[in-house]
Amino acid sequence: MNNHNLGGRLWFVLILFGLVGQIAWSVENMYFNLFIYNTIAKNTASVTLMVQLSGIVATFTTLIAGILTDKAGNRKNFISFGYLLWGLLTLSFAFISKENTAEWFHLSDTNQIISLTIAIVITLDCIMTAFGSTANDAAFNAYVTDNTENARSLAEGVLSAMPLLAMLIVAGGFGIIVNALGYPGLFVAVGTMMSVSGLIGIWLIKDNPDLKKQNTNFLSDLAYGFKLDVIKQNQSLYLYFLAMGIYGIASQVYMPYLIIYMQEYLKFDAIQYSIVLAGVILGASIITVLLGKQFDGKNKNKLLIYFSILYIFGMLSLYTMSKTIDLNLKTEVMWLTGTTSLILITGFVQVLALLGAQIRDYTPQENTGKLQGIRMIFFVLIPMYIGPMIGQTINERTNLTYIDPVNGATAHVPAPEIFLVGAIFCLLIFIPLSLLFKGNLSK
Repeated sequence: MNNHNLGGRLWFVLILFGLVGQIAWSVENMYFNLFIYNTIAKNTASVTLMVQLSGIVATFTTLIAGILTDKAGNRKNFISFGYLLWGLLTLSFAFISKENTAEWFHLSDTNQIISLTIAIVITLDCIMTAFGSTANDAAFNAYVTDNTENARSLAEGVLSAMPLLAMLIVAGGFGIIVNALGYPGLFVAVGTMMSVSGLIGIWLIKDNPDLKKQNTNFLSDLAYGFKLDVIKQNQSLYLYFLAMGIYGIASQVYMPYLIIYMQEYLKFDAIQYSIVLAGVILGASIITVLLGKQFDGKNKNKLLIYFSILYIFGMLSLYTMSKTIDLNLKTEVMWLTGTTSLILITGFVQVLALLGAQIRDYTPQENTGKLQGIRMIFFVLIPMYIGPMIGQTINERTNLTYIDPVNGATAHVPAPEIFLVGAIFCLLIFIPLSLLFKGNLSK
């Protein structure tokens, strides 16, 4: 389809909220874990718990909010005010520190201060995630489906580049902000950007005129995506959901620990891992743009198989490199980490983009909001609960530890085996993909 079918205003909304939303999620995924690990306690178990609880909150919020946007016949307000509040909550993390916890609650015991600070971070993260999931996962995703029917592949191609662009901005630019201004400066900058976007949305976003209020039963809507007849009528959609869940678990085995792994196992400083990540993401972005032009009219199920193989190969390459190279050869380590990570991230992004496009295409338009929560179960809840749990178990059993200088506790270093196990688990994705490739399923 042609660019003009969507219009300048709509393109601006898609790019602005797509990019800002992905930046927000990237900061949460990449820097909130580091925030706990570097400033509160070097304890990967806390990171695992935060990721799991955040996934649970995101899923159930989206399940409910998606239905509410359908019933209200309104995506605009959920997006605009959701981004506004999401930003304010992100900004509030600038005030969280062990020193402030000690002052606010009149504590002097180090372990109590650390435990309470971690509890505050995790609680606030869950609240922030609820607003983010309402605004982005439920309302914005439904808005995209509502308004891009005439240029679906083009819009999906642009949106699929947003996670990469966001990762490039976050890994490349925000590492510099952290070095210069600390984590408070990062949270203020990101939170302000998100809230300003929400204010812009109040005036700029226009809902699809065909979007009407739905006077349906809430509990019936809540159960819609779990009904056997709905699953049978949409077999392909649910197989794509299953593939997304497998892919997500494999990714979450290592993803929450990726920067900590570079910092603690590969011994990169913030500038070094920022350079590596920025180079990898820039390279993957260029590859994505070049490949995206070739995808129209191609068999996406076949492409999913090819890029799943590439993704698995990338994880195995990073594992092999980490186990065989002399980590004291810092320049060589950075180059090889960048090369193997480029293979991994290229596979990661292409599988994500292809699955996202297929899920959007196979989602019944009249029930878009009702199915956003089901998408989140496979996209977020299951992966973010199971994946980090597997990763944490691996980290604890490989006995790579050191003594945390802050509290004297034993801290676990993320091990290369997280990439090996992620690759092995990802092999399961070929089960649903093979069924989809054979076809003869109900749409």
